[in-house]
Amino acid sequence: MAQRSEHHMKTSRLETALFHRPIAWLAAHGISLNGKAVLAVRGRTSGQWRTVPVNPLSLDGERYLVAPRGATQWVRNLRAAGGGELRVGKRIEPFTAVELTDADKPAVLHAYLKRWGWEVGRFFDGVTATSPESELRRVAPRHPVFRITG
Repeated sequence: MAQRSEHHMKTSRLETALFHRPIAWLAAHGISLNGKAVLAVRGRTSGQWRTVPVNPLSLDGERYLVAPRGATQWVRNLRAAGGGELRVGKRIEPFTAVELTDADKPAVLHAYLKRWGWEVGRFFDGVTATSPESELRRVAPRHPVFRITG
């Protein structure tokens, strides 16, 4: 079982208005910027679909979702639901998810920072794609990672 990270950096209203909503709108209309998608997951209390733009990562034939802000609402909902949907336009991909242990995260975090560090690096406490594995291990508990499965 994966260790639970309770670290969470909230999104500001300005960031939501300027970045998240436009990116989600584009993905909902079939335009995926740099591989972005909309994650849809059922709320753990309401059962209603909740959506957020995400950066799915492909690595060694597997796909992952990394939570750069920590144990956000989408992370808590995904843990409870065990899966969700990745959406880009009319393409809807249902999936299940398995949370990685902290020991299994460094290679994924390295690849994620290499691909998306320009966007999310500020959430990783100074750790970058060129940081040693020991630094990736240090921040791993703060960043939930899910392997996307069938």
